[in-house]
Amino acid sequence: MRCVIARFPFELTKSGVLESMKGIKPEPVTGESVIIGRRHYPVKQVGQVVTRQDRRDFSAGEVLRAMARLGFTCRTLPKTAPGPVESIETPFQRASVMLGIPLPV
Repeated sequence: MRCVIARFPFELTKSGVLESMKGIKPEPVTGESVIIGRRHYPVKQVGQVVTRQDRRDFSAGEVLRAMARLGFTCRTLPKTAPGPVESIETPFQRASVMLGIPLPV
């Protein structure tokens, strides 16, 4: 499959990505990730290994799209819902909730 990452064209195949990532130890995942084999790899690590480019040269979205098109499972950061802090009226109550202290009745 032909894809463009950081303005450079690449001809990627699923077997080629599997071969490139063989023997590579996954770094800790803190954001978006790709499941290759049975391992979770950070997207930027996969992009660096597959393209041999510096991680600053491409975005995580470019690699996520390419890996998804190849059939790999990709995980993105979950969107967090706003907590109950916004609905509380006074600064004292807001601070209590943030610190995990039950609100006075």
